[in-house]
Amino acid sequence: MGKRFAGKVAFVTGGSRGIGKAIARHFAEEGAKVAIIDVNEEALKEASVELEKYDLYTKVANVVESQEVEEALREVNELYGSVDIIVNNAGVIRDNLVFKMTDNDWQTVMDVHLKGSFNVAKAAQSYMVKQKYGRIINISSTSALGNRGQANYATAKAGLQGLTKTLAIELGPLGITTNAVAPGFIETEMTKETAKRIGITFEQLVEHSLQTIPVGRSGRPEDIANAVAFFADESSSFVNGQVLYVAGGPKD
Repeated sequence: MGKRFAGKVAFVTGGSRGIGKAIARHFAEEGAKVAIIDVNEEALKEASVELEKYDLYTKVANVVESQEVEEALREVNELYGSVDIIVNNAGVIRDNLVFKMTDNDWQTVMDVHLKGSFNVAKAAQSYMVKQKYGRIINISSTSALGNRGQANYATAKAGLQGLTKTLAIELGPLGITTNAVAPGFIETEMTKETAKRIGITFEQLVEHSLQTIPVGRSGRPEDIANAVAFFADESSSFVNGQVLYVAGGPKD
């Protein structure tokens, strides 16, 4: 594998597991210095061990808390000299039908996905503007198109697409592109939680999902990492404000 991100610094939120860890690994393998923040200290330590051969910064930080985000980005910039690539991946689910969904279920999901991504993008752009270069990639979802039991999650992921397009307009003239990747069914800890919530095995959930995926397989975290890398590449400088659905088939 080439080193197309050599000399770049990638900052990944929620990077200790699943899609986030795959993204962090992909950037590291291609030569980037990688920073990961996460609220899960145990998972963060495990990821640090797995990626110990790479140039890696890790910190327990909550994207909802702007001061924690600002501190982490300041440390990364001081350590590595730049902040080039941001991946807003941190996320949670609090699934339920709308009549059962609590205020806390709603607000928690809004805070992590929307406020968290806003906090990171706002803090990161100050470094990117100075260097006249940056790549911001937000992780949306096919759920943005609507999904039973996910009024909160679907709304948040749709909101991320609006944030993506607005940042693309505001920051594009400054050498900073903003795009979004919207995963379909990906085999992660989060989808395992979904299976548990609806009362079936993960294998049953996979089998059911395959019926609607034209390519005939479920997605892997690496599939999303590849899409993120496309947007992060220097050669993608004319791709801005786009949402790429990575779901094994067309989405409306």
